[in-house]
Amino acid sequence: MKDCNCGYCVGGEPLAKFGIKICDLEVSQLILFKEQSHPGRCIVAYKDHISELVDISDKERDAFFADVARASKAIHAAFNPDKVNYGAYADTGCHLHMHLVPKYKDEFEWGGVFEMNPQKKFLTDAEYDEMINKIKANL
Repeated sequence: MKDCNCGYCVGGEPLAKFGIKICDLEVSQLILFKEQSHPGRCIVAYKDHISELVDISDKERDAFFADVARASKAIHAAFNPDKVNYGAYADTGCHLHMHLVPKYKDEFEWGGVFEMNPQKKFLTDAEYDEMINKIKANL
């Protein structure tokens, strides 16, 4: 099931407001978050427009978390963060997804909760491409 108002579902311009699709995973898609205050920040979004983990089977849930782990391993290999924070928020945008937020000791927001969209750091197209290629090379 898809929702024609959801950036994760339709891609294109709605997705481009906040992210760039990197690739499809087993049951989800991997998206580079455009705001890069945390270098390597990505989103893993479930393939269908569902709101809650309880809305999918155990098998699909396990596959979703396997996708999250696969993406996190790629982020660790590509960017060497000290920690990856995971966040699943969606009070208004009800599409199951998880933010993977690399954190670096003594850098932006280390030791605290990450801000959803700090609007501080955006990259050039070439820098986004380089970042995407690093992630893909480590998937």
